[in-house]
Amino acid sequence: MIYVRDKGRLCNNILQYGHVYAWGREHGRQTVSMRFAYKYQWFHLCHTRHHNWLTYLFAKYGAKMGLLPVVSFHDEEGDYSHEEQLMLTRRHLIVEGWYARWYDLFLKYKKDIIDLFAFDEGVKTAPGRLLATIPHDSVRLGLHIRRGDYKTFYDGRFFYSDQQYIRQIRHFLTLHPQQSVQVFICGNDPDLDEAAFTKALPDVSLTFAKGNPAEDLYLLSQCQWLMGAPSTFTLVASMYHDVPLYWIKEADRDFTKSDFLPFDHQFRHIL
Repeated sequence: MIYVRDKGRLCNNILQYGHVYAWGREHGRQTVSMRFAYKYQWFHLCHTRHHNWLTYLFAKYGAKMGLLPVVSFHDEEGDYSHEEQLMLTRRHLIVEGWYARWYDLFLKYKKDIIDLFAFDEGVKTAPGRLLATIPHDSVRLGLHIRRGDYKTFYDGRFFYSDQQYIRQIRHFLTLHPQQSVQVFICGNDPDLDEAAFTKALPDVSLTFAKGNPAEDLYLLSQCQWLMGAPSTFTLVASMYHDVPLYWIKEADRDFTKSDFLPFDHQFRHIL
């Protein structure tokens, strides 16, 4: 059994486990996510065999006591042939690290990964009620506003103001003239100035999501277009239905529809 020791937040964990799961599928090895064994209990994976507290505690303390070897992927440019050999030959071990990445295998088994991270029905309830009120012919834009840790991430390069996000919405509207646009705004900033958006965009239908992370992720996955600062949150939302995604890397740049790219492309260009 390969135990995947995850770090970071929800969508980092989904992608990290997805990579190791795909590698395991290709090589006939079982995998289990230590994080989804006890946390983020919103997905089909969490209810599968081995995803439980006992598995998590066994792996955690097995590693602490030196009973389980730990294979680490922390270097972006590392040569991991030795680590992969251990993954093939050791009966039980732990895999950790953001650079445990096998892009081709992930895409090969993408459908299975999506099935593993299918949302529990309870997650869909509140977003489903909201989506049911939206006119069928509306253009649904999902906007993810990432603040918090982005104040220091990449030296604050992607830490955008309300006015910069408002500008992005305004420009998106110019790409869909004569169409009704519904904007769903999700984010991690509890102090987001909703009034500033409403005042600046009086003719736009804005919805500020108030759900838990899984509910917000499901809501974004049901949109037709996605944009936001570069983040695994929008990337995973795109994964479910291959929703075109635009990562805002320059807040004052005008974009076109062709800048909204499918998951399979954006996935290979993650930061």
